[in-house]
Amino acid sequence: MSTQPDSPRRPRGPRARRLVAVLGAICAAVLITACGNQNDRQTTGTYAGNGGLGAPYLSVGKLVYQVQISRELNPYEIEDKQFMEGLPPEEAKLHPGEEWFGVFMQVYNETGSPHRATGDITVYDTEGNVYHPIIPNETNLYAYRPEEVVPANGQIPVPNSTADSTPIGGLVLLYKIKVESIENRPLEIKIVSQKNPSEVATAELDV
Repeated sequence: MSTQPDSPRRPRGPRARRLVAVLGAICAAVLITACGNQNDRQTTGTYAGNGGLGAPYLSVGKLVYQVQISRELNPYEIEDKQFMEGLPPEEAKLHPGEEWFGVFMQVYNETGSPHRATGDITVYDTEGNVYHPIIPNETNLYAYRPEEVVPANGQIPVPNSTADSTPIGGLVLLYKIKVESIENRPLEIKIVSQKNPSEVATAELDV
């Protein structure tokens, strides 16, 4: 009887099938690899899942945007307070009936050249209220910044950066939103290319 191991190109048995399933799951989880499917790119979608799982990959211009999570933020909680560092004093205060709302974003560049991420990202509700992001200063290491360069074949947040190392793994866009807008769900996000405003993507947000 031969004692040579089976060829890895011909997996057999339950153990081999489990290995194939695990490898398939890993392949599906990789964000910028040959495992990606161009057919997954879209300009509309519904956010679903946790940590970006199930969220649409939104193509705008040369880049692909994906919301990892979106939720209300509490400036008095330690975890959320760090996301709001560096806000101008006049912007740091909430008016009656307002809430902080964060959209945590990853942006991918699958081209061979660097491209700038758009700053035209708004949130709106079913009543027509439109919200623009408030950008903190450079002391905030978690903030999404308009016109930030996404490296060729890379992503932002940059791997192993401060923002990438958080459990969420995305750069945060900060919005002041009326409490009534939280009630007027669904909220939606609109991403517009600054080079070509005709290139637009929208998606429903999780609240």
